[in-house]
Amino acid sequence: MSSREQLQQAKRIIVKVGTSTLNYATGKLNIEKIELLVRELSDLANQGREIILVSSGAVGAGLERMKKTERPKTIPEKQALAAVGQGILMHLYEKLFAEYGQTVAQVLLTKENSRQYSQFINSRNALLTLLAMGVIPIINENDAVAVDELKIGDNDTLSATVATLVDADTLIILSDIDGLYTANPAKDKNARLLYEVAHITPEIEKMAGGAGSSMGTGGMSTKIKAAKIAVNSGTTMVIASGSERNILRRLLAGELLGTIFPAKEIHLKRRKSWLAFGKPICGDIIVDEGCKQAVLAGSSLLAAGIKSVNGNFAVGNTVRIITQDGSEIARGSVNYDTEALQKIQGHHTNEFKSLLKDIDYPLSKEVVHRDNMVIMI
Repeated sequence: MSSREQLQQAKRIIVKVGTSTLNYATGKLNIEKIELLVRELSDLANQGREIILVSSGAVGAGLERMKKTERPKTIPEKQALAAVGQGILMHLYEKLFAEYGQTVAQVLLTKENSRQYSQFINSRNALLTLLAMGVIPIINENDAVAVDELKIGDNDTLSATVATLVDADTLIILSDIDGLYTANPAKDKNARLLYEVAHITPEIEKMAGGAGSSMGTGGMSTKIKAAKIAVNSGTTMVIASGSERNILRRLLAGELLGTIFPAKEIHLKRRKSWLAFGKPICGDIIVDEGCKQAVLAGSSLLAAGIKSVNGNFAVGNTVRIITQDGSEIARGSVNYDTEALQKIQGHHTNEFKSLLKDIDYPLSKEVVHRDNMVIMI
């Protein structure tokens, strides 16, 4: 069965809609687009599918109410406008969904809700309970209170994090572009749309450009980041144009639209899913070819194969394990802090005692144990 055919069978679907889709260039809400989106989502719910909407637009709605024409640059201003706009946006969604007989619930998340495993599970249980009750959760980041260290960062990443939380079948990101191109289509007439990306390689990541429209905060690079999270969690992701009429119905009918990123066949266990995508990445460990092959074969990460270390991490933090050409192969919870790891990199276990005389925590044979590691390719 092709990846497009699998979309037709998707039961639990997350739809992320960006600011550029919800707003006109003036910054004001595009009521017609929002109405069409609500009608499509309601129809999907009537089919028996479970729907979650991740919606941007709170700051944009606040801009309109406060009669401002440009997005603010300071965090307090953004938070204030988000606080004003979130209520406006939810009131509109609640009114429109009610016309189609649907009940909605507002869910505001921050990184803190996924950083601790207990909160990760609590958030998951709350969302699954809403879905079981036939409610459509409408999710946004809690911009009114979140500061940088608590922010997930962008709603593309947020939607992929939610897909991980609820084991979604499909994540559809509606954007102002109709998928991933081989180059910037606005600058290169030979740029072509990629209808399917089976593997997210460094070359694919290089194709992603910078930030998108002046109203939104996410560009194609954040969508590729979201795709890496989604497919490794067992969720198929699609990037498609929010301007296409009946886009959701057509995608879920298998029509060749947008760029699809098929899910990996093996789903991560829940704890490993949290380990890979719930916790913040605090650093990188660069390994040699032999170490790479050992890790991919199921071994723990040992110090002997480590070439260098980047970042400032503590014991228990999550780090990326990457090759010397910059490709990420795994991530996991590290047993040493940055300073200690820099002392033992390239050394064998029997040398640890003499190299690490001053540390006040138990020495471990493994830098990252395989039970605390997630393979990313």
